[in-house]
Amino acid sequence: MSVILGPNRYGKAETRVVRVVRDGGVHHIKDINVSSALSGDMTDVHLTGSNATVLPTDTQKNTAYAFARKYGIDQIEDFALLLARHYVDSQPTIHHARVEIEEYSWDRIPVSDGPHLGLRKQQHSFVRNGAEVRTCVVHHDRDGRTTVVSGLKDLVVLNSTGSEFHGFIEDEYTTLQPTTDRILATAVSAQWRHAGDKSSFGRSYDDVRQCLLEAFAETHSLSLQQTLYAMGKRVLNTRREICEIRFAMPNKHHFLVNLEPFGLDNDNEVFYAADRPYGLIEGTVLREDAPDAGFAWE
Repeated sequence: MSVILGPNRYGKAETRVVRVVRDGGVHHIKDINVSSALSGDMTDVHLTGSNATVLPTDTQKNTAYAFARKYGIDQIEDFALLLARHYVDSQPTIHHARVEIEEYSWDRIPVSDGPHLGLRKQQHSFVRNGAEVRTCVVHHDRDGRTTVVSGLKDLVVLNSTGSEFHGFIEDEYTTLQPTTDRILATAVSAQWRHAGDKSSFGRSYDDVRQCLLEAFAETHSLSLQQTLYAMGKRVLNTRREICEIRFAMPNKHHFLVNLEPFGLDNDNEVFYAADRPYGLIEGTVLREDAPDAGFAWE
C-alpha cells in the first residue's frame, strides 16, 4: 500500500491589525483580524523538510502590517484581494491564496460642550461596538480566478411577538407544546457570495445588513426556516451582484416561566432565556442562474 500527500495549505492565523488615521485632532480606526492560507508546490516541505518553496507565516504577518501602512485599509474585501493577489503574483511556488478578515467596529465617544472636556476638535476616544462582526473570505489562484464572500456574524435580533411554531411532528418523545405566540431570537451568521470581484463593498454590506434586519422584523414567522428564506430572498432581490447567501441561525429559546407557585399569572411577560441546548437552523438561498461557486466556500 502506497501513501501519498493529500490537499494541504499553511498560513498565519489571526493577525490583529489596528490602523489609526490621524486627521489633525480627529482620528479614525480600523481594527481587523487577518488570516492567510497558502497552497502550491509544497510536496518537498512535507516529504523532505525542504523549505525552499515556503513563504514563512511570519512574513505573511509582516505583509499584513506593511500593507496596512502602505495602502491603508478601507473595505476589508479590497484589502483581502490586495493580499491574496500579492502572495500569488509575487511567489511562483504559491498557486492559491485564501485570505479571511474579520472587522471589529468602534464608535466615537461624543465630546460634550462642557468646559471640563476641552476642545471638541480632539476626537480620539472610542468605545467598542458590541454589535456584529463583519467578515470576508477571498480566494485567488495563479489562473486568475478570484472569489469574494462577504459576511457578518453575531447579529443578535429578537421579535417579542409575531412568531408561531405548530404543526410539527409529534412522537412518543415530544414534549414541546405548539404555540401561536412566542419570542423569536437568533444570532445571525450570514455569508454572501459576489458574482464578481468588483463591487462597492461598503455600500453592499450596509444594504445587506439592512435587508436582513427588515426581513426579520417584517416576516410573521411560522418557523425560523421561513424567516431565513425571507431574509435571503430580500438580499438577492436588493443587491444584484450577490448570487448566493448562506445562513447559520441558532434559535435562542425563551421559555415562559411558571409563576403559579407564587400566585401570579404570566401572560407572555416573563421568560427564561436559555443558552443551551439550542436549535441550529442552516440554509442557503441562491439565484437559479448563480455561477459555479468554485473554491469560494472552501
